[in-house]
Amino acid sequence: MAFPIGELARQTAVKVPTIRYYEQIGLLPAAPRSEGNRRLYGSTEVERLNFIRHARDLGFEIEDIRELLAMAAQPQSSCHQVDSIANNHLAEIERRIASLTALKRELSRMIEECGHGRVCDCRIIEALADHSQCLAEH
Repeated sequence: MAFPIGELARQTAVKVPTIRYYEQIGLLPAAPRSEGNRRLYGSTEVERLNFIRHARDLGFEIEDIRELLAMAAQPQSSCHQVDSIANNHLAEIERRIASLTALKRELSRMIEECGHGRVCDCRIIEALADHSQCLAEH
């Protein structure tokens, strides 16, 4: 059963402009049109869009999703490349966590050193104005 883009958006929790964007960049095939020139979708597009949304929720980049979709279309192939994409993504997440942890430590240190007096004596303002006063490397 075919349904319009608004229903696809409702079923997948993906906004209409995002669906159009995914079509534009080729992540989602262009939908056939009704006689009234409305896009029509079915269960295949729901499944594909759910896959894309979930991958985006996990932080995968568009090009990685494109590759994963291509590999998913070949279910008998080796999953070595899928593993590689996932491992690379995990390494990037770990790098970002380390960076955020360092940022958290530095901000916590700045707050602890603050005398809670006047702005002219504020350690946080001083540190923000002069990056050399920071301890953490970012």
